[in-house]
Amino acid sequence: MSIAALARPEVRDLKPYEAAAQVEGTIRLNANEAPWSGSDAFRRPLNRYPEIRPAGLRETLATRFGCPTSKLLVTRGSSEAIDLLIRVFCRTGIDSIVVTSPSFSMYAHYARIQGAALVSVAGDPDNNFIPNPDDLLAACTDTTRLVFLCSPNNPTGGVLPRSVIERLLRARAERSVVVVDEAYIEFSNERSTAELLGQYPNLVVLRTLSKALGFAGARCGAVLGPEGVIDILSAVQAPYALSTPVVECVEDALSGEGIDIAAQRVAEIIAERDRLAAELAKLRMVSKVWPSSANFLLVRVHNAETVMAATREAGILLRHFGGELSGCVRISIGSATENQALLDALRTLDVDGAANE
Repeated sequence: MSIAALARPEVRDLKPYEAAAQVEGTIRLNANEAPWSGSDAFRRPLNRYPEIRPAGLRETLATRFGCPTSKLLVTRGSSEAIDLLIRVFCRTGIDSIVVTSPSFSMYAHYARIQGAALVSVAGDPDNNFIPNPDDLLAACTDTTRLVFLCSPNNPTGGVLPRSVIERLLRARAERSVVVVDEAYIEFSNERSTAELLGQYPNLVVLRTLSKALGFAGARCGAVLGPEGVIDILSAVQAPYALSTPVVECVEDALSGEGIDIAAQRVAEIIAERDRLAAELAKLRMVSKVWPSSANFLLVRVHNAETVMAATREAGILLRHFGGELSGCVRISIGSATENQALLDALRTLDVDGAANE
C-alpha cells in the first residue's frame, strides 16, 4: 500500500490548480498580467507570474539533496512543508501526530491549527535528549498519521541514531509517515536519511536553505518523499508559491561559487561552535553544555533570567524557552566577533556573581 493512502480522503484525489499556459516567445494575453514590469532588477520580468512549480530550481535542489525530482517539492522553508503534511494527513478531531520533547515548536503549532491531537515523548536530558525508541513506538496508535523526528534536534542539538529512525520506519511501515527534519544536518557529520527514500515508502525528509546556506530571509526549502505524497502536497500547496526574486537569488546561491562559500562558512560555524562550547564550560554560572551537531548550543545556567537580562543589556539576544528547559538558554553561533562579545558579557557577569544569586 502506498503511504499516500493515509492522506485525508478530501485531498487524496485533489487536482492541482491549472495555471495559464506559459510559452516562451508568445504574446501572453491569457493570465491578466500587466504588459510592463515594475522593476528591471531581475532576470525574469516581474509583471509575469513565476512558474507555478519552478522546474529548474526543483532540479537543482533534487541534485543537492540527493533524490529524483519527482520525489521533491520546493516549499517556503521547511515550515510550510510541516503545515502541508499535517493538513494533508490529519483529519480534524480524529488523527494525531507524535513528536519528541523538547523539539521544534511548529510541529505542535500546526497540529493545533489543524485540530490534530499531539502526543509528546520526552527525551533523556542525560543522553542528549534522545528519546527511548520503545517510548516513541508506545506513543503511536491507530490514529497516528505523522511522527516528527528533528535530527539534529532543535533546540538541543542532538542527533537521533540512524538505527532508531529505521526501527520506527519499519514498525510504522503502512500506518504512519515518519518525517525526519534535517534543517541543521549540514552542521553535523551525519548522512541525510534521503538516501533511504527508496528503501522506506513511509519516509519523508525536510530540508532547508535557511541555515547552512544563510537564506532564512528567502524562505526556501524542500520536502522529499514518495511520489504519491509529493503529488498530493503539490496539489494542496498554493500556486506560485515561490516568487521570482526568491527563485533567482536561490539559483545564484546554489551556483558553484555559492556552494563553495557556504561550505567554508559552515566550517567556520562548526569551529566557532566548538570554541564557544569549550569557553562556556569554564564559566561558574554554566552547569552543562550539551554536545551539538547544529549551529547552536543548549546551555544550562544557574539563573537563566539573570543571564537573559544581562546579555540583553549588553545588546545580545539569546533564547530562553522555559518549561522543561527553564534553566537553559539556547545560543546561536554567530561570527567570531559576536561570539567574543557574548563571552565578554558572560565573563563579567560570572565575576560579579550575579548569575548565582
